Amino acid sequence: MNFPVTRMRRLRRTEAMRSLVRETHLHPGALIYPLFICPGEGVRKPIGSMPGVFNLSLDEAMKEAEACAALGIGGLLLFGLPAEKDEQASGAWADDGIVQTALRAFKANRRLDTLVTMADVCLCEYSSHGHCGVVARDGDHYTIENDSSVALLAKTAASLAKAGADIVAPSDMMDGRVAAMRETLDASGHEQTPILSYASKFASAFYGPFREAADSAPLFGDRRSYQMDGANLREAMREIELDIAEGADMLLMKPAMPYLDVIQEARQRFDLPMGAYQVSGEYSMLHAAFERGWLEPERTMMESLTGIRRAGADFIVTYFAKDAAKVLG
Repeated sequence: MNFPVTRMRRLRRTEAMRSLVRETHLHPGALIYPLFICPGEGVRKPIGSMPGVFNLSLDEAMKEAEACAALGIGGLLLFGLPAEKDEQASGAWADDGIVQTALRAFKANRRLDTLVTMADVCLCEYSSHGHCGVVARDGDHYTIENDSSVALLAKTAASLAKAGADIVAPSDMMDGRVAAMRETLDASGHEQTPILSYASKFASAFYGPFREAADSAPLFGDRRSYQMDGANLREAMREIELDIAEGADMLLMKPAMPYLDVIQEARQRFDLPMGAYQVSGEYSMLHAAFERGWLEPERTMMESLTGIRRAGADFIVTYFAKDAAKVLG
């Protein structure tokens, strides 16, 4: 027996000692803060299911971005709520689109130079039907067309890169979209713009509050024909392999907490920079427990983020980014 020669508690006696031997570290630069940008001025509309998160007009979003930069946060992930929607989701690639306009404003603000701007590439926020692709109907039946959707997604990625996005982040889960985006970006002079692929995005119940935030709930059906089945780990690895082969520069796992095993498996197999998205449902359920006094907010928040980092994420998209950055100092 090793006891009493080996006493594991020796290295746990003080905070200084625990910090010295800590294996997993968080820092503000590894946190990405999502922003939901809407039309208007002076708009700061609370999202009922996500305490502390808002739909923001550009002037208010600018204040949030400046606060993030001052805290040392690594970047922003931008989502848009257009004034109007249509069947083809044309607001997604419009030169004067809500996110395109925000990107140009952010790039003109030198106080935001330390922030990496990531632009979500999807059609759901801009389509009248709420799906992530083009809908084909046959009576009461519908399908989400893959190839015609991919063409619009590639067009959207090029539009966002032109507006100043540092990274484009496709979240649609259409087959072949990374290759189409890489080709379109290169052809339009944006060969230096990286693609952060939501390489394994699962059809999850944890997205519920986001759909309120982004006004993107499907009007009919669901997204299970294109987002992944939550039971499939091997399929997730195939999705990642395909996206890398198509030219993905970075990977994003979504959701985080229920899929830590997927994050860990991907980290062991692939060398690309990899992030994880601590999604709206994860954030909201923790806040519900905080409000009832069931969990200690700061400790729980930091433990949840550390667990994602320990599983293998290089960076974390999280609605806790500002609060966590304040704790980390």
